[in-house]
Amino acid sequence: MQMTITKNHHLLELAGRRPLEMNRTLVMGVLNVTPDSFSDGGRYLNPVLAVTRALKMAEEGADIIDIGGESTRPGSEKVTLETELKRTILVIEALRKSSAIPISIDTNKAAVARRALEAGADIINDISALRFDPDMAELAAKTAVPVILMHMLGTPETMQDEPRYSNCIAEIIDFFRERIEFCRKAGIKTERLILDPGIGFGKRLQDNLNILNNLDKFKILGQPLLVGASRKSFISMITGIKSHADKRIGGSLAAICWAIRAGCDIVRVHDVAETVEAIKVLNAIEESI
Repeated sequence: MQMTITKNHHLLELAGRRPLEMNRTLVMGVLNVTPDSFSDGGRYLNPVLAVTRALKMAEEGADIIDIGGESTRPGSEKVTLETELKRTILVIEALRKSSAIPISIDTNKAAVARRALEAGADIINDISALRFDPDMAELAAKTAVPVILMHMLGTPETMQDEPRYSNCIAEIIDFFRERIEFCRKAGIKTERLILDPGIGFGKRLQDNLNILNNLDKFKILGQPLLVGASRKSFISMITGIKSHADKRIGGSLAAICWAIRAGCDIVRVHDVAETVEAIKVLNAIEESI
């Protein structure tokens, strides 16, 4: 059965009232400035190397750079506020001086998000969907920047301890409905919200596949949709190949292309050049029909 690409039309207003048009799927490049992230931990702890990597991703076609200073892989432990600030703020400041590319700060700490926005970040990407830090919603409302709300069971330390759903898609949609209403009451405009169903965050293999196979169902919420399937362990569960995460490019691209054809608005990826190439081919095929 032919599956046509769903065209997306959203307009985000970034920090400083800069517009970010979403009339196609945007590519968010992952930059983990951590020693222990599941895929690239330790590679970009040096701020110079981190900024060089960010600029390289921008050159390769990334639309957004997502910078995180705390690993949220399954079983990961929290880091101190001081550590997370030390890892991220210098990188954001240096990148903003070198490029106007939109920057998102991947954090669930309001103090980190505040400093990041002051340093030049444009978007808050919170895996807790504003649940872990009571000050995050107030910050998001006050700064009026876009916010990415992700679904997750438990915390990174516990999320893969036998996660269970009666109806995975319905439960995630209900979660998002509650979070959207929470944001509305907190003074965060709904047009600033982006939803991430959280592949790999408190999900079994069948749950991850169920999410990918039902991405269109999340469109009922009327918000832009972000999918982060890049290099995640469910790919190895499918292939049976126990390789390092950076060897899962083929599986990542398959999931990404599927998400794009389902109408995903943003894909969060490690392999920007390969993703941009895949999108160009996907679009060319679609346009030739």
